[in-house]
Amino acid sequence: MIHFEERGQVGVATIDRQERRNALNAELCAQLRGHLEQSGELRAIVITGAGTAFCSGADLVTRFAPDGDASTDTFRPAFEEVLDAIVAHPAPVVAAINGPAIGAGMQLAVACDLRVAALGARLAIPGGKLGIHLSARNIWRLAQLVGQGAARDFLLAGRTVDAEEALRVGLVQYVEHDALGAALALAGEIAASAPLTVRGHKQALNLIADAQWLGDGARAAIADLEARAFGSNDLQEGLAAFAEKRTPDFHGN
Repeated sequence: MIHFEERGQVGVATIDRQERRNALNAELCAQLRGHLEQSGELRAIVITGAGTAFCSGADLVTRFAPDGDASTDTFRPAFEEVLDAIVAHPAPVVAAINGPAIGAGMQLAVACDLRVAALGARLAIPGGKLGIHLSARNIWRLAQLVGQGAARDFLLAGRTVDAEEALRVGLVQYVEHDALGAALALAGEIAASAPLTVRGHKQALNLIADAQWLGDGARAAIADLEARAFGSNDLQEGLAAFAEKRTPDFHGN
């Protein structure tokens, strides 16, 4: 579940599904989006994970039908909606990356305005090792944040980075022993600032980003690539290999 509490002008959302390393499903995405949409008057939001993980990604065990049929995937639309809610929230959203942020977990962090990582955190998007293709918006957000070189390293090579390397490439802004404590302190500083200015700056940055957003042709082409990957035998093989804890044997079809 998602625990949500208000600490003065700061809201704290905690992903608490520790038995699955805080893996996300459609229900958790909807819960988090609901909390965000009801907290528009707060001056800052912190998102973190319970226990030792931030978010281990999407829950692949429940995400697809046994045959890997992507048409049964309710996670993708719910995930895109909660990421859009983070970006659209009027107040800054800070990710307190207290542990591994893998796949959808790293994408969740990328959608936030600022990121604080614990020293032991690891971040990666291993889509190529599973046959899972990111959406156009998530690819674009990553490339906009870290640049084409680092984005290609994450998406093409499946690079895993520790907190200090994530700081070097611009994926996170702060590395601290206590990620949540540091994120709360940062959120407190934001909340103490002039709210019209802070909200205005976030909205202005979003408007600049939207002006740079992909054209219709590029988005349609990426959507076709995404659909091809999600309809492939490779996806079924990747999911089967994940469940069976073995190396996948991909054939490109």
